Amino acid sequence: MPRIDTYRKQAKQLVRWHRERNYSVGEKVRLLSRYRHLTDAAVLDMPLPLTLAQEIVAAEAGFADWAALKAAAAEATPPVSTPAVDPPRLRGVVPILFVSDVPAAAAFYRDRLGFAVDFLHGKPPFYGAVSRDGICLHLRLVCTPNFRDLARHESSLILASIEVTDVKALFDECKARGAEIARKLARQAWGGMDFHVRDPDGNVISFVQYDVPTQG
Repeated sequence: MPRIDTYRKQAKQLVRWHRERNYSVGEKVRLLSRYRHLTDAAVLDMPLPLTLAQEIVAAEAGFADWAALKAAAAEATPPVSTPAVDPPRLRGVVPILFVSDVPAAAAFYRDRLGFAVDFLHGKPPFYGAVSRDGICLHLRLVCTPNFRDLARHESSLILASIEVTDVKALFDECKARGAEIARKLARQAWGGMDFHVRDPDGNVISFVQYDVPTQG
Protein backbone atom coordinates (compact mmCIF):
# COMPACT_ATOMS: atom_id res chain seq x y z
CA MET A 1 0.00 0.00 0.00
CA PRO A 2 1.36 3.49 -0.81
CA ARG A 3 2.43 5.77 2.05
CA ILE A 4 0.04 8.48 3.25
CA ASP A 5 2.30 11.12 1.68
CA THR A 6 1.47 9.66 -1.72
CA TYR A 7 -2.26 10.04 -1.08
CA ARG A 8 -1.76 13.60 0.17
CA LYS A 9 0.00 14.45 -3.08
CA GLN A 10 -2.86 12.89 -5.07
CA ALA A 11 -5.40 15.04 -3.21
CA LYS A 12 -3.38 18.22 -3.85
CA GLN A 13 -3.03 17.27 -7.50
CA LEU A 14 -6.81 16.81 -7.72
CA VAL A 15 -7.34 20.32 -6.33
CA ARG A 16 -4.84 21.69 -8.85
CA TRP A 17 -6.51 19.87 -11.76
CA HIS A 18 -9.86 21.30 -10.67
CA ARG A 19 -8.39 24.82 -10.54
CA GLU A 20 -6.96 24.28 -14.06
CA ARG A 21 -10.41 23.10 -15.25
CA ASN A 22 -9.24 19.64 -16.23
CA TYR A 23 -12.38 17.76 -17.29
CA SER A 24 -11.03 14.43 -16.01
CA VAL A 25 -11.81 15.59 -12.46
CA GLY A 26 -15.53 14.95 -13.08
CA GLU A 27 -15.15 11.18 -13.17
CA LYS A 28 -13.29 11.19 -9.84
CA VAL A 29 -15.80 13.47 -8.08
CA ARG A 30 -18.65 11.21 -9.22
CA LEU A 31 -17.09 8.39 -7.15
CA LEU A 32 -18.96 10.01 -4.24
CA SER A 33 -22.63 9.10 -4.47
CA ARG A 34 -23.88 12.59 -3.61
CA TYR A 35 -22.17 13.99 -6.71
CA ARG A 36 -23.01 11.17 -9.11
CA HIS A 37 -25.60 13.27 -10.96
CA LEU A 38 -23.21 16.11 -11.85
CA THR A 39 -21.78 16.68 -15.33
CA ASP A 40 -18.08 17.44 -15.85
CA ALA A 41 -18.88 21.13 -16.35
CA ALA A 42 -20.92 21.26 -13.12
CA VAL A 43 -18.05 19.63 -11.20
CA LEU A 44 -15.64 22.29 -12.45
CA ASP A 45 -18.05 25.05 -11.38
CA MET A 46 -18.40 23.77 -7.80
CA PRO A 47 -15.83 24.37 -5.02
CA LEU A 48 -13.28 21.60 -4.44
CA PRO A 49 -11.52 22.11 -1.09
CA LEU A 50 -8.65 19.86 -0.05
CA THR A 51 -10.87 17.97 2.43
CA LEU A 52 -13.21 16.97 -0.39
CA ALA A 53 -10.26 15.98 -2.57
CA GLN A 54 -8.97 13.76 0.26
CA GLU A 55 -12.40 12.12 0.55
CA ILE A 56 -12.36 11.42 -3.20
CA VAL A 57 -8.84 9.95 -3.03
CA ALA A 58 -9.95 7.70 -0.16
CA ALA A 59 -12.98 6.50 -2.12
CA GLU A 60 -10.81 5.82 -5.16
CA ALA A 61 -8.51 3.71 -2.98
CA GLY A 62 -11.50 1.75 -1.63
CA PHE A 63 -11.90 3.34 1.82
CA ALA A 64 -14.94 4.86 3.50
CA ASP A 65 -13.20 8.13 4.33
CA TRP A 66 -9.82 9.85 4.70
CA ALA A 67 -9.42 8.73 8.31
CA ALA A 68 -9.79 5.07 7.35
CA LEU A 69 -7.25 5.49 4.58
CA LYS A 70 -4.75 7.14 6.97
CA ALA A 71 -5.15 4.33 9.48
CA ALA A 72 -4.60 1.64 6.85
CA ALA A 73 -1.58 3.42 5.41
CA ALA A 74 -0.02 3.75 8.86
CA GLU A 75 -0.35 0.01 9.47
CA ALA A 76 0.91 -1.06 6.04
CA THR A 77 4.38 -2.58 5.74
CA PRO A 78 6.61 -0.63 3.35
CA PRO A 79 7.10 -2.63 0.15
CA VAL A 80 10.48 -4.17 -0.56
CA SER A 81 11.88 -2.70 -3.75
CA THR A 82 13.51 -5.05 -6.22
CA PRO A 83 15.85 -3.88 -8.95
CA ALA A 84 14.60 -4.14 -12.50
CA VAL A 85 16.19 -6.95 -14.45
CA ASP A 86 15.52 -5.58 -17.92
CA PRO A 87 15.48 -1.94 -19.07
CA PRO A 88 12.08 -0.51 -20.04
CA ARG A 89 11.04 -1.04 -23.65
CA LEU A 90 8.66 0.99 -25.76
CA ARG A 91 5.56 -0.99 -26.79
CA GLY A 92 3.60 1.33 -29.05
CA VAL A 93 2.45 4.85 -29.81
CA VAL A 94 -1.01 6.43 -30.01
CA PRO A 95 -1.48 9.72 -31.90
CA ILE A 96 -3.76 12.20 -30.09
CA LEU A 97 -5.76 14.38 -32.46
CA PHE A 98 -7.21 17.73 -31.35
CA VAL A 99 -10.88 18.04 -32.30
CA SER A 100 -13.68 20.54 -31.63
CA ASP A 101 -16.38 17.88 -31.13
CA VAL A 102 -15.33 14.44 -29.88
CA PRO A 103 -18.57 12.52 -30.73
CA ALA A 104 -18.69 14.10 -34.21
CA ALA A 105 -15.02 13.28 -34.83
CA ALA A 106 -15.52 9.69 -33.66
CA ALA A 107 -18.51 9.37 -36.00
CA PHE A 108 -16.38 10.63 -38.90
CA TYR A 109 -13.67 8.02 -38.31
CA ARG A 110 -16.33 5.33 -37.94
CA ASP A 111 -18.48 6.23 -40.94
CA ARG A 112 -15.87 7.57 -43.38
CA LEU A 113 -12.76 5.56 -42.54
CA GLY A 114 -14.18 2.32 -41.14
CA PHE A 115 -12.84 2.68 -37.58
CA ALA A 116 -14.68 1.36 -34.52
CA VAL A 117 -15.46 3.73 -31.64
CA ASP A 118 -13.66 2.23 -28.62
CA PHE A 119 -14.88 4.72 -26.01
CA LEU A 120 -16.14 8.25 -25.40
CA HIS A 121 -15.20 9.70 -22.01
CA GLY A 122 -16.92 12.51 -20.10
CA LYS A 123 -20.34 14.16 -19.79
CA PRO A 124 -20.37 15.48 -22.49
CA PRO A 125 -17.42 13.56 -24.00
CA PHE A 126 -14.11 15.43 -24.01
CA TYR A 127 -11.91 12.44 -24.88
CA GLY A 128 -12.33 9.32 -26.97
CA ALA A 129 -10.64 6.62 -28.99
CA VAL A 130 -11.21 4.93 -32.32
CA SER A 131 -9.41 1.93 -33.78
CA ARG A 132 -9.18 -0.32 -36.80
CA ASP A 133 -7.12 -3.51 -37.13
CA GLY A 134 -5.26 -2.74 -33.92
CA ILE A 135 -4.37 0.82 -34.98
CA CYS A 136 -5.68 3.34 -32.45
CA LEU A 137 -6.24 7.11 -32.61
CA HIS A 138 -7.21 9.19 -29.58
CA LEU A 139 -9.42 12.26 -29.85
CA ARG A 140 -9.09 15.21 -27.45
CA LEU A 141 -11.46 18.16 -27.17
CA VAL A 142 -10.01 21.65 -27.70
CA CYS A 143 -11.88 24.89 -28.29
CA THR A 144 -10.08 25.59 -31.56
CA PRO A 145 -8.00 22.84 -33.21
CA ASN A 146 -4.65 24.56 -33.72
CA PHE A 147 -3.66 22.58 -36.81
CA ARG A 148 -6.57 23.87 -38.88
CA ASP A 149 -4.90 27.19 -39.75
CA LEU A 150 -1.50 25.58 -40.20
CA ALA A 151 -2.94 23.10 -42.67
CA ARG A 152 -4.18 25.97 -44.84
CA HIS A 153 -0.63 27.25 -45.29
CA GLU A 154 1.48 24.10 -45.11
CA SER A 155 1.30 21.29 -47.66
CA SER A 156 1.37 17.66 -46.46
CA LEU A 157 0.96 18.60 -42.80
CA ILE A 158 0.33 15.06 -41.55
CA LEU A 159 -0.85 14.33 -38.00
CA ALA A 160 -0.59 10.54 -38.28
CA SER A 161 0.80 8.10 -40.82
CA ILE A 162 -0.74 4.62 -40.89
CA GLU A 163 0.81 1.71 -42.80
CA VAL A 164 -1.64 -0.56 -44.67
CA THR A 165 -1.35 -3.79 -46.64
CA ASP A 166 -3.38 -2.71 -49.67
CA VAL A 167 -3.43 1.06 -49.99
CA LYS A 168 -5.34 1.12 -53.28
CA ALA A 169 -8.20 -0.95 -51.88
CA LEU A 170 -8.37 1.31 -48.81
CA PHE A 171 -8.31 4.41 -51.02
CA ASP A 172 -11.28 3.07 -52.99
CA GLU A 173 -13.10 2.25 -49.74
CA CYS A 174 -12.55 5.72 -48.25
CA LYS A 175 -13.74 7.39 -51.45
CA ALA A 176 -16.86 5.22 -51.47
CA ARG A 177 -17.56 6.16 -47.85
CA GLY A 178 -17.40 9.87 -48.75
CA ALA A 179 -14.19 10.78 -46.90
CA GLU A 180 -12.49 14.05 -47.89
CA ILE A 181 -9.36 13.12 -49.83
CA ALA A 182 -6.67 15.69 -49.10
CA ARG A 183 -4.22 14.08 -51.53
CA LYS A 184 -5.07 11.39 -54.05
CA LEU A 185 -3.40 8.02 -54.21
CA ALA A 186 0.06 8.37 -55.78
CA ARG A 187 3.31 6.45 -56.06
CA GLN A 188 6.15 8.28 -54.32
CA ALA A 189 9.80 8.63 -55.31
CA TRP A 190 10.83 6.37 -52.45
CA GLY A 191 8.86 3.51 -53.99
CA GLY A 192 5.71 3.32 -51.89
CA MET A 193 2.20 4.64 -52.43
CA ASP A 194 0.06 6.78 -50.17
CA PHE A 195 -2.98 9.03 -49.95
CA HIS A 196 -4.18 11.57 -47.41
CA VAL A 197 -7.55 12.04 -45.74
CA ARG A 198 -8.64 15.22 -43.94
CA ASP A 199 -11.05 15.03 -41.00
CA PRO A 200 -13.62 17.76 -40.15
CA ASP A 201 -11.11 19.51 -37.83
CA GLY A 202 -8.38 19.73 -40.48
CA ASN A 203 -6.30 16.82 -39.19
CA VAL A 204 -4.64 15.04 -42.11
CA ILE A 205 -4.09 11.28 -41.87
CA SER A 206 -1.76 9.51 -44.31
CA PHE A 207 -2.34 5.90 -45.33
CA VAL A 208 0.77 4.38 -46.85
CA GLN A 209 1.98 1.09 -48.33
CA TYR A 210 5.76 0.74 -48.47
CA ASP A 211 6.08 -2.59 -50.29
CA VAL A 212 4.06 -1.86 -53.43
CA PRO A 213 5.01 -4.31 -56.21
CA THR A 214 6.40 -2.68 -59.35
CA GLN A 215 4.21 -3.36 -62.34
CA GLY A 216 6.08 -4.73 -65.33
